[in-house]
Amino acid sequence: MQRLGSLLLKSSEVIQGLRFYSQGIRAIQDLDLLKILQSEINHELTSKPPAQGDESGSLLDFVLEWDSQKTQDVVLRKKSESGEEVAISALLRGQSFEPDGEFPPATDVKMKVCIKKPGLRSILLFDCEVSNRGEDKSGFNIQNAYYIQSASCFSPSVYRGPLFSDLDPQLQDELKKYLEARGIGESLLNFLLLHLRKKEQSQYVNWLQKLESAFRESD
Repeated sequence: MQRLGSLLLKSSEVIQGLRFYSQGIRAIQDLDLLKILQSEINHELTSKPPAQGDESGSLLDFVLEWDSQKTQDVVLRKKSESGEEVAISALLRGQSFEPDGEFPPATDVKMKVCIKKPGLRSILLFDCEVSNRGEDKSGFNIQNAYYIQSASCFSPSVYRGPLFSDLDPQLQDELKKYLEARGIGESLLNFLLLHLRKKEQSQYVNWLQKLESAFRESD
């Protein structure tokens, strides 16, 4: 009986020792994770996204109407003297960070352009992609072009027109010139590329800081 009690006591000591060892391992792992998080935060705070085109890009006569840190998109808007309204929504497309912490080469921005003529309910909607084309130049391509009878009529059952790539090449060129004439040019595109990359980096740093705070509080 005495021998059994001695064995049980030793087993209890072994279990307690293993528990302390496990807690020590977890503490070391958590400390390593915190160090890596802090290193990544410091790296991001001292680095800049690579320049995309001419950094002197500007909004021109557009107004930055929406730019929340809680979302990835931005919305620009302008209204001409004739009453024509142009609205642009844009966000980075499938952006991710490389293992070395750098941004990947430009893949760019998804951009929607809506144009509304004064006195009409109809809307012209263009799906576009913006990219940096090297040598400080930015450009865009139209992926789709829609005529929407009214804002309430854009449903899956409504005919939206053919694929943009199936249109006559001259018509494709003229539709692009139509957008360029409304300010969708290199200066605005440069602004969007740089601004959205800075926004992405800021949101990434904020996420890292929240993660670091969560691990600190769990200590």
